[in-house]
Amino acid sequence: MIYHWQSLTTPELAALAKRDPIAVLVLGAIEQHGSHLPLGTDLIIGEGLQAAMLPLLDPALDVVCLPPIAVGASDEHANFSGTLSLPAPLAIATLEAYGESVSRAGIQRLVLINSHGGNKAIMDLASLTLRKRFAMRVVKATYTRLPPLEGAINADELRYGLHGGLLETAMMQYLAPASVKLEGYQTAPIGTLQHNQLLGPEGAAAFAWLAEDLSQHGVAGDARQANAALGERLVQHYASQLATVVAETARLPAVSQKP
Repeated sequence: MIYHWQSLTTPELAALAKRDPIAVLVLGAIEQHGSHLPLGTDLIIGEGLQAAMLPLLDPALDVVCLPPIAVGASDEHANFSGTLSLPAPLAIATLEAYGESVSRAGIQRLVLINSHGGNKAIMDLASLTLRKRFAMRVVKATYTRLPPLEGAINADELRYGLHGGLLETAMMQYLAPASVKLEGYQTAPIGTLQHNQLLGPEGAAAFAWLAEDLSQHGVAGDARQANAALGERLVQHYASQLATVVAETARLPAVSQKP
């Protein structure tokens, strides 16, 4: 059954915790996405994926959705107006505090649904602390690292269209069509990066980057072929993948307490 943390009473949450439920937390961001997508793109996508995932879950699973963390670690976008960003130590501490509160309520399984690349390092560090200090089973699911929808987006766009490209724009046209403004949109060419085998902003060998390194408008990719139909297919695909993540989390053995 699906629950929402803020809708439960304290006794209801206590009773739910005894059934070994899975807590789900969306990690978003509020940051620039060029001239065509809103500042809340990552948060809208994260919440949209969670909403699409929930009906796909086995009703026998007890899942409780936490209020999302809307603002993440977005230092790479800080030079563009509108970006809100937590310093990395504060972002880590915030996620650790969420996890500690979940554990204190008696829930030891937590799935993080992440929709912003800058949160990945934050998740890694905070999740390890939660495992060590509170014996929590924390699963980190950044949707862009899940298997892509086969045949939907070409390999170069998947690799280099990492911010405001076809993937995000199509999903936003499905989830929040009124917020997408493609009038006057200009692509962000990938240039010489296309010739690198391993090196890239998010390549096998990655370099640190600021959004202005990607393009004048702080985006990368070609969103011209984006449409709501493609966006719906992408959302349903990643929602299905996330539903599998939650189901597999339920089957993992509990983490043993420190002897």
